[in-house]
Amino acid sequence: MTTHRDYGTGPPDEYVEAEIHRMLTEDPAVAEQGITVVRRERALVLSGEVESAHRREEILRRVAERFPDVPITTDIGVIRAQAPTEIEQLP
Repeated sequence: MTTHRDYGTGPPDEYVEAEIHRMLTEDPAVAEQGITVVRRERALVLSGEVESAHRREEILRRVAERFPDVPITTDIGVIRAQAPTEIEQLP
């Protein structure tokens, strides 16, 4: 069992950063390898790209649920996973 220190006194440590990254890659419900976790000042920043806004919200929900005392900032973008529906006109 991992014990976390009081995060109100400073930034999250590298162990929390690694735990979040491990959870994102190993949890079968998430299994997201393209998300990076980086410490910035007093928060952790999750960045990368996922296939839908719903997927992004699910990732953030799971992280907040498992690490409720860790301040999280997100920079997760949504990429288009479907083929284009119209032809791109180039000049």
